[in-house]
Amino acid sequence: MSTYVAALILGLGAGAVYAALGLGLVLIHRASGVVNVAHAAFAMYATYQYAELRDVGDIVLPVVGLPPRIHLTNSPTFALALTVSLAMTALLGLLVYFLIFRPLRHAPPALSLVASVGLMIALQALAVLQFGSDNRFIDSVLPQKSFSAFGVTVPVDRPLLAILVTGIGMIMWAVSRWTLFGLATKAVAESDEAVEQFGYRPEAVAAVSWVVASVLGALAGILVAPISVLSPSTYTLFIVPALAAALLGGLSSFGATIVGALLLGMLQSVLLPLQHDVPWLNQPGLRTLFPLLVLIVVAVTRGQLIPGRARAVSAVARLPRAEQTGRPLRDLAILVPAGMIALLVLSGPYRLGLERSLAAAVVCLSFVVLTGFAGQFSLAQMSLAGVAGFLLARLQGGLGVPFPLAPLLATAAATAAGLVLGALSRRIRGVDLAIVTLTAGVAFQEIVFVNPLITGGLAGSVVPPPKLFGLDLGVAGKGFPRLEYGLLCLAVFALCGFAVARLRASTSGLRMLAVRSNERAASAVGVDAARTKLLASAVSAGIAGLGGCLIGYGQGRLSFDSFGVFASLFFLAIASVGGVMSVRGAMLGGLLAPGGVVFTVLDNFGHLARYQSLLCGVALAVLVVVRPEGLAYDPRQSKPTRRLARHAEVAR
Repeated sequence: MSTYVAALILGLGAGAVYAALGLGLVLIHRASGVVNVAHAAFAMYATYQYAELRDVGDIVLPVVGLPPRIHLTNSPTFALALTVSLAMTALLGLLVYFLIFRPLRHAPPALSLVASVGLMIALQALAVLQFGSDNRFIDSVLPQKSFSAFGVTVPVDRPLLAILVTGIGMIMWAVSRWTLFGLATKAVAESDEAVEQFGYRPEAVAAVSWVVASVLGALAGILVAPISVLSPSTYTLFIVPALAAALLGGLSSFGATIVGALLLGMLQSVLLPLQHDVPWLNQPGLRTLFPLLVLIVVAVTRGQLIPGRARAVSAVARLPRAEQTGRPLRDLAILVPAGMIALLVLSGPYRLGLERSLAAAVVCLSFVVLTGFAGQFSLAQMSLAGVAGFLLARLQGGLGVPFPLAPLLATAAATAAGLVLGALSRRIRGVDLAIVTLTAGVAFQEIVFVNPLITGGLAGSVVPPPKLFGLDLGVAGKGFPRLEYGLLCLAVFALCGFAVARLRASTSGLRMLAVRSNERAASAVGVDAARTKLLASAVSAGIAGLGGCLIGYGQGRLSFDSFGVFASLFFLAIASVGGVMSVRGAMLGGLLAPGGVVFTVLDNFGHLARYQSLLCGVALAVLVVVRPEGLAYDPRQSKPTRRLARHAEVAR
């Protein structure tokens, strides 16, 4: 019993971090209607800044290309490092609001969410470039004394951190309840006119809220650093339990957010001794299931996750129409010969880059079906691709299932996984679905991909090359990279692209477009919205699975991070930059993939490949503001036609 008591008390530390980040999420959402999934990345970057000041006295500017470091002092103090770090975080939060989220104030909430995903990718990439990806440890800020409770000795810093965060939450509640500024903060996300009646400018209220939330998150990151490993990925993923806690409070209640976060932290902590006592619970990654279970319970009981302004505007109401299919056979007749010529002409790293771009473009096609056609937003597409990739390694490598049966079975498994995910989320869409899939992707990564029994651990899983009638279609071998693998990728992309284009013009595709445009109106004319979204999820997952198989063949050995949650976020970024409204956008997105054509060019001209994630994250955040349709979007191809005008008739 004493072991469980100690675990509960120790869990207050993690719960306090979730609470602090959750309070910032609540404040930002109340003031601007934004679900800022980059909030934990702000805290991560501020904590690294604090660590650099404490260790060497340097200020590290969040820019690339300018002198990144400014030596401030040879004898940094805690007060100086804390003050400078919080001030820089406040300035960064202010700039991000005015440059990105203020222009998106009246845009669909899904666009703001995608912009925050780009910001998350950019901040994590920037931290890796400037501070490295190795784990880092920081001296404790809070007292390190211990005390006895219920017969066990535990450190005082965990409950002290929980008390501190609870006090901050009480102050925030009092300000929101008893001051004019607090009342204006409640009203600003709903009505600009209501805020102006309080004598405040809506932009000023939202900006102050962003600054306060950024500083609060940074403070939590700095205080918890001594009791948690500081790394770009670990800190960035704190956003998942913080979101779960904030959603328990409906993204509006400070008290419910704190209580939910502390309980979540304690439950995750008590699972460790419980796994020791109950052998069948001793499975990796079970702690990550708690946030997912919280979101499922909230979605079932409320029927939605995001309340208020984020639900008031349709998640896809202002997105442009999906582009017309044109003439798929004509496009295919041009694409295939051009691709074959490019594969023949290119050699070495450029041919390999083109082959990897073609494989990645198949994954990007899954976003065209799911988001471009059906209006659904998934942050776990690479998890579905990973299901196919790792199963392919097991089928073809371990069981000897031949090509092409092995990739077909692996793709079928990914399709089934997409059906399960679609069934669980058939009643939600837009931002709600994005949050659920993000949480599910993290849980899947920790439970499945990190499990060495499934994915091979550090050694990874070997994917044998595909062979058909004795012909080796793998990437490695004589004349590496082999032309045969490139032709395989080209054939799969051409067939998938043709199928997606035909789906766009089919009755099922028109139903997807009708649901995307207005789900209630589509249901009113006889479209089964749940079944249509389920079909889109299945087709999208199947295409992602094919892409995962091609990636497996191209890499030859898959590791646990080949299809992790950050890979999903990065593929969402490149697909969105290219454009999720057309097959052409998927092609452009594939060129931006890791190891793809753009990556190869950047690496050979100026050794700039290491900036690819940073550039894609920044490009995504900027394009959401200036060109949300993507670079490949052609407005001439999105004009309504007679057939589109008969959506209702076809739906019947």
